[in-house]
Amino acid sequence: MSRHITIAPVRKSIEVQADPARAFEIFTAHIDRWWPKSHGIGNGPVKRSLIEPYVGGRWYAEYEDGSEVSNGHVRIWEPASRLVVSWEINADWKPDTTVASEVEVRFIPTAPGTTRVEVEHRDFESLGPQGGEKMRNDVNGGWPGLLALYAADIASHPL
Repeated sequence: MSRHITIAPVRKSIEVQADPARAFEIFTAHIDRWWPKSHGIGNGPVKRSLIEPYVGGRWYAEYEDGSEVSNGHVRIWEPASRLVVSWEINADWKPDTTVASEVEVRFIPTAPGTTRVEVEHRDFESLGPQGGEKMRNDVNGGWPGLLALYAADIASHPL
């Protein structure tokens, strides 16, 4: 008898001083400004992080040695509203197209010039029971710091 495992998603949010269109733009087009260079899954130092702005586009990093490594691909691209990307990284923090959890980011206006950015990282089951729980625990601790860096970038680049 097979048993389906279910691993709870990670949900984090932060409020930023930007309208949803600007919050989306900084999260995507300016990810290189706030995503840490230390958070690469390739060999060597990260030179630049990018998200290609269309469904099927890559979320990837360019490395100082000239290589490119994909973190995942854009599944949904709804500027000023929602972004969904695959997270093609295994529990050992290596690129792996045979597994894919998913990250959904929503941009919700809460007041004029203010947006709540909600991140849901889910579908850890693709990594298996142990790998999925490990990745869930790792990203549960990682997303708050990433969102703080993102919010700080917005604050340091006022309109």
